[in-house]
Amino acid sequence: MEEREAILRRWFSMWLEGKDQGIAALFQEDALYIESWGPQYQGVEKIKHWFTEWNTRGRVLRWDMGACFHRAQETMVTWRFHCRMDDGTEQAFEGVSYVLWSSEGRIQRLQEFGCNEKRYDPYEQGSAPVFQEQTILWF
Repeated sequence: MEEREAILRRWFSMWLEGKDQGIAALFQEDALYIESWGPQYQGVEKIKHWFTEWNTRGRVLRWDMGACFHRAQETMVTWRFHCRMDDGTEQAFEGVSYVLWSSEGRIQRLQEFGCNEKRYDPYEQGSAPVFQEQTILWF
């Protein structure tokens, strides 16, 4: 379990540094990576391309790893993420990633699930809900 958590910390750290420091060692060659808002990347070469290209357009300011839950070949990890794109757009959200591990101990599948940080109680003023209008940047 510690080895799996170290791999995930290394992946988060690469994003914080904006440098590929061994993506191919973390992911199986045919790995599948699914972002919470829709894009998916099949194969380690596509994952590396996405990582490199994304880091030409933005910078990850924060990616804090929280709790990890392990079962057999699976891990769930909670996290908080914050990035700034070159156009000035900032995004911050919480999330959970589901990770399926290969028999070699590398990531076979990683799927993200996101949660907006701007939360509120729509029933605060009574029994009829009052929803806030807000721009969702990535869902």
